[in-house]
Amino acid sequence: MQNKAFAANLVSFILVLVGIVLENNIVLTIGLFALSGSLTNSIAIHMLFEKVPFLYGSGVIEDRFESFKVSIYSLIMNQFFTKENLDKFFKDEFSTDDKHFDFSALLEKTDFSPAFLSLKSAVMESSFGGMLGMFGGEKALDPLQEPFAVKMKSAMNEIVHTSSFQKTLQETLRSSDISDDIYKKIQAVVTARLDELTPKIVKDIIQDLIKEHLGWLVVWGAVFGGLIGFAGSFFL
Repeated sequence: MQNKAFAANLVSFILVLVGIVLENNIVLTIGLFALSGSLTNSIAIHMLFEKVPFLYGSGVIEDRFESFKVSIYSLIMNQFFTKENLDKFFKDEFSTDDKHFDFSALLEKTDFSPAFLSLKSAVMESSFGGMLGMFGGEKALDPLQEPFAVKMKSAMNEIVHTSSFQKTLQETLRSSDISDDIYKKIQAVVTARLDELTPKIVKDIIQDLIKEHLGWLVVWGAVFGGLIGFAGSFFL
């Protein structure tokens, strides 16, 4: 953007100098109007993103960043993650009864230590706890942790891959309750992320999105200003 704006202002300024040196009223008028157009647009773009003392309305992007956040939220939730879209996704994704979910990889990564600790605590608090005290107490159960994890993985793997479990899972995922829950979670995630935005971040996002086109505003300001100046030179 800066290169285009600088080039437009420079060319306009050169036309002004050429018009003065050659005492050519047409070239001078074209240069003055072109420079006026390019400088005006340059200042306007600067005022869009930066506050300028004593100039009301400058820095509007940062001043209105709350409105931009609301607009972004509305765009995400009302155009993409609508309840209708979520319902359609789950109905389409889980519409076939023969859809199979493989949890083997997930179970392999699952840490069953909390489950074993709960079991160990339950045993120690039971009437067997006193008996185990004669054989090393709680530590006597530690060698059972690995075999316990293996057995639990095997049992869980068998349970989650049964036809009854798979059918229940499919029906649950197709239900509106799940999509409602997911919709609320998506809302919470989007809201939390937007709450992290600052006026500067919002300004930088918008500036990055449109900075390429902003340079052309300066260029076209100079072009149209020059054309107006050319037309006006015949009446001056």
